[in-house]
Amino acid sequence: MRALVTGGGGFLGSHLVARLEERGDDVFVARRRDYDLTRYEDAERLFADARPERVFHLAAEVGGIGANRANPGRYWYANLIMGAHMLELSRVHSIEKLIVAGTVCAYPKFTPVPFSEDDLWNGYPEETNAPYGIAKKSILVGAQSYREQYGLDAIFLLPANLYGPRDNFDLESSHVIPALIRKMVESTGEVVLWGDGSPTREFLYVDDCAEALLLAAERYDGPEPVNLGTGVETSIRDLAELIAELTGFEGELAWDTSMPNGQPRRQLDASRAEQQFGFRARTPLREGLMQTIAWYRGAVAAHAR
Repeated sequence: MRALVTGGGGFLGSHLVARLEERGDDVFVARRRDYDLTRYEDAERLFADARPERVFHLAAEVGGIGANRANPGRYWYANLIMGAHMLELSRVHSIEKLIVAGTVCAYPKFTPVPFSEDDLWNGYPEETNAPYGIAKKSILVGAQSYREQYGLDAIFLLPANLYGPRDNFDLESSHVIPALIRKMVESTGEVVLWGDGSPTREFLYVDDCAEALLLAAERYDGPEPVNLGTGVETSIRDLAELIAELTGFEGELAWDTSMPNGQPRRQLDASRAEQQFGFRARTPLREGLMQTIAWYRGAVAAHAR
């Protein structure tokens, strides 16, 4: 299979590319420095260069609460237009299958827990990440529309919050797990966290997500979106305390309640993925965090040499 992976040099993409190459696929990795996928000309050139049979669209502009608050317009535009270009060019080039990575941020702010795919349209997303979430959700509409009108086999997957080795540890744009790991590895004093620690999140280890993408690509051809997750809900306070334990952090955790909490709760109903293509997450949070912390410490040590 000749596969194109947008965002293939990024966090999730690099893990997926490794798995595709392990099984013998011919993989073309699209990196931002070579192709600006918000420009149709660049996206068109990418398809001409890659000549793919199958496309995994993972490229996104995204970050944590702070980055979303700072870039609402950019995140809405970039994610919407990149997805639209992938759909149109997949149609033009008669791509065998398009696999699109959506986001749990697309769900309404007060979705009943656990989140069912059937509740995706029953409200407005949490305000701090709504532009990003709505842009991604619009790509689902596009995928279903292109399937209906053009017969494009486009599937849409909704991963929980991802974490693992090679994550983004930049404190200006990172998500909660890499941010906490970096702060606690580097600090011996006080670490300040946003909100009050009460919100919950569901965390999916990146290798498990890569496995889910491969399974869905081989076994799922439906129009309905599919959650990818563990079904395990963890509060931010419990997460911070666990990372403190695993990193050996002995300082103080301080909660800045003047800053936003984000969405109150997130936990996915992951049953559709198991039923439709046999995916079940295998990596417990503690084990995944240990591997992520070890990777980060190794990366810091290598950079220091």
